[in-house]
This record gives sequence, C-alpha cells and structure tokens, in this order.
Amino acid sequence: MSRETDDLADVAEPDEDLEDLALEDDYALNPDFVSDVADALERGDADRLRELLGALHPADVADLMGFLSAGDREDLIPHLDPETLAEILSELDTEIREEVLEHVPSATLAKAIGEMESDDAADVVDDLEADKRAEVMAAIPEVERAAIETTLAYEDETAGRLMQREVVAAPQFWTVGQAIDHFRREAEDLPELFFDIYVVDPAYKPVGAVPVSHLLRVGRQTPLAQIMEPVNEIDATLDQEEVAYIFDKYHLISAPVVDNDGRLVGQITVDDIVSVIQEESEEDILALAGVSDAGRDAGVGDIVRSRLPWLVLNLATEAVAVQAINVFQDEIAKLVTLAILMPIVASVGGNAGTQALAVAVRALAARELTAANSLRIVSREVVVGVANGAVVGLIMALATWFFFHDLRLCVTIALALVVNVFIAALAGVLAPLTLDRFGRDPAVSSSVFVTFVTDLMGFLSFLGLASLILL
Repeated sequence: MSRETDDLADVAEPDEDLEDLALEDDYALNPDFVSDVADALERGDADRLRELLGALHPADVADLMGFLSAGDREDLIPHLDPETLAEILSELDTEIREEVLEHVPSATLAKAIGEMESDDAADVVDDLEADKRAEVMAAIPEVERAAIETTLAYEDETAGRLMQREVVAAPQFWTVGQAIDHFRREAEDLPELFFDIYVVDPAYKPVGAVPVSHLLRVGRQTPLAQIMEPVNEIDATLDQEEVAYIFDKYHLISAPVVDNDGRLVGQITVDDIVSVIQEESEEDILALAGVSDAGRDAGVGDIVRSRLPWLVLNLATEAVAVQAINVFQDEIAKLVTLAILMPIVASVGGNAGTQALAVAVRALAARELTAANSLRIVSREVVVGVANGAVVGLIMALATWFFFHDLRLCVTIALALVVNVFIAALAGVLAPLTLDRFGRDPAVSSSVFVTFVTDLMGFLSFLGLASLILL
C-alpha cells in the first residue's frame, strides 16, 4: 500500500528507510517516529519536518496529530500547505479537528476547504465557531459556498449531510461515446472518485445508472438507456444508519441521493458508509456500557460527567435489588453458607443476561430481529437459558457437594441457577426489544435494566428456594 503524498510543498520522494521507520507492520505509527517529529518541532527544524511528513499518507499525518501535544499540533500547522491540510482535516478525530481549526488562519482554511469534496467541506465548516465560520465562508467562492450551505441545511447524521454534491450524470438519450467525450472535456469538474454514471430524465430525476466498469466494455454507439441498471435512490432526509443498512443489504458501491421532488442532488459512496458503520458500531458498544466516547484528549471532568449518571442509576437499581436480601436476613443468619454462594447465582445470571443482550442489540441493528420473528427469537433464547442454566447448575451442584457435602444445598443452588439464567436470557432479549418498540435506542440503558433483573431474581430465587428446601 503506497503511503507517499504529493501535496507537501518542496518535498522529494520519501526515503524508503524513513517510510519503514514511520509505520510498524500493523500500520500503527512507530513511537520513535512520533518522537522524531516532536523533536523537530521543538528545534523548529522545518526541513526535517517536511522530510518526516513527506513519508506519511495524509491519514497517517492525521493519526500523528493525535499523538502530539496540543502545543506541538499548533506548531505543526504552519508547516502544512492548504492542499495537505485539506486531506488531513477530513481524517482527524472531531475533538482534535475542532482544536486544530482554531489555529488555522481563515484565509488558509478557506483555500483548504476549496480543495475538499463538498461533504468533507461541510463537516469542517460545521465545526467552526460562528465568527470564524463567517470569515471562512466569505472567502470561499460563491459556487462552493452555496454547495456547503445547502449541505448544512440538512439535519445532522442524514443522507443529505453524508452525501457529496459532486456527481456524474448524463441524459438518457446519450450514447456511450457522447458521454465519454463530454466527461473528458469536463474532467476538471468531475468528482475525484466515482463509480457510477447516473442517467437522468429531463427533470433531473435518476432513471438508472451505468457502472464505469460496464461503460468501458461496450461500443461507443451504444445508448446509455440500453445498458443502464436500476438504482436504489436514497432520500436526502434518511438517517445515515438506514443508509448504511441499504448499502449493506444491496451490496452497493455508490447510490444517488434525491430531494423531496425526486431530483438528483448528490451521491453517497461506500467509503462514507464504512465510516458510518464504524461510528454506529462504536456508539452501540459504548452505549451498552453506559459511557460516551472519550477521545485521546478528553479531560477527566468530561469523562466523569459522561459515566457518573449511569453509575448512580445502577446504584439505585442495586439498592432495590438488595432489598431481597433484607427480606431473607433471618434465613441467612441461620445458614451462613447462603451468603457465600449467593453472589455466584447473581454473577452467573448477569453474564448470561449480557450475552443475550449483546446478541439482541446486534440483531436489531442488523435488522435480523424484527416483529416478524421476535417470538421465535425470544423462544430460542428461553430454551438456551434453560439449557445453560441446567449445565451450569449441575456443575455448581457438584462443586457445592465437594465443599459442603449437603445434598439439599446442592439442589437449591442448581435450581436457583436454572431459574436465574433463564430469567437473564429472557431479560437480555426483551429489554432491547421493548426499548426498540418504543422508539428508543436499544443499546442505551438496557445493560442497567438487565443487571437489575438478574441480581434481583438471583437473590430472590436462591434465598426463596433455600427457605423452602433448607430451612
């Protein structure tokens, strides 16, 4: 994979040894290379900086920014020309990009934005403070400014914000030869990367698409209408998670975006969707744990504020759960062994609930779990819960016999594990299903609810059975 870049001014081809030093085998930045950059910044050695940065792909320079201190990032910015800056800004983490934008002069930033695709340009402008945004937008040519303003008019995390406005379109009466000749004449106005040519009617509504790979295989006199394929139109107001689902389901590389009247206004390509899938997956994982994203530069206060509410909620639910122990305190006083074994039942149930919850949330996100098959999935999880509970209960019963030699205690803990693992599996699938039914994110707060149910039922089932069987 090539990592050279041609957008750093006055930089010769990077030395192979320097490229080898920059990245390790897994494409992670070498700590020694990061140290070299920091040293060059401290010395103010501009020539060495250009040499080091010339060995990196813009995505690696963006990664490098995350490993540098805020002061070093500020010192590095003047060494980046607008073209290089344009490629780096679109790769930076949001938090770091906002910080970097504060230190880039408005004139330089306007030039960099002019080098970007419209979707990336809109993202950068959206991160600017109001005063600086006005300065930068005033310095951008009118056509590009209008495209950015139109993109920003759409809601965040919709297809309209995700799309790039640069598309390749042709009327349905053109031939392959006419299309190729036109695109060659207008090469400077074409998107940097495109996969399909959208065939449009007189109202500029897409009626089909011709993959570039197909276009190159047919004769010049072939009408586009004869070789075009159906397209999956994406409404500009559609949520980006829905867009990702459409791309995944139909194996799309690109898709046209249309407005409320069905007119072509842009396109979404698979590279944008990869970013969306990664973002959504990260959000779901973090939501399951009840935390928000903590970037490399996140402060302790911000992290505490994002996590503390869920811990407080968990504390409140556990306070309710332990009331089950209070109800059976006399039984525990009579048989101290119950206090020893009780946490095992709750812990195993918690793990079983987490397993079912993770599977259910993933299935909901992938549209594999819907109202049409929810009863079958819930029934399956119930059977799995009973089976797992029975096996774990048998193992724990044998261990209990080994340590305590009490048959009734063995039966008690085995039955308690069957009950709690069964309930945990049921809660793990029903909690996200219920949240989804009410239009809430199934990943958010499900884990707290499942933990509460498994702990409460673990205590109740074990102590309740113990009071019936042992006392």
